[in-house]
Amino acid sequence: MSKSAMNWAAIDADPRFQKLHKRKTTFLWSLMIISMVYYFLLPIGTAYFQDIFKIKIWGPFNVGLLFALSQFIVAWAIAAIYANRANTEFDAMAQEIINDAHNIK
Repeated sequence: MSKSAMNWAAIDADPRFQKLHKRKTTFLWSLMIISMVYYFLLPIGTAYFQDIFKIKIWGPFNVGLLFALSQFIVAWAIAAIYANRANTEFDAMAQEIINDAHNIK
């Protein structure tokens, strides 16, 4: 079936597509909120908790520097979590819809 013959409105109205969209949106908003909170902890910490951020850990490294570097680790972890969920759950749900797209009316 050609792409132009697809009934996109029917696919959008399909309960499976609605479930996929809701799950994906909820998951993405959750990840975004977690990442934003973690991101803003750095400027809040440096502004209001300077004594904690100045604590030396090892050599020139202090809590503030390690926290700032941990932002990269958290970003990579969030990307890995999303990729894992997308590859396992979301892609499987989407493939089911794709396989049945010609029957959706």
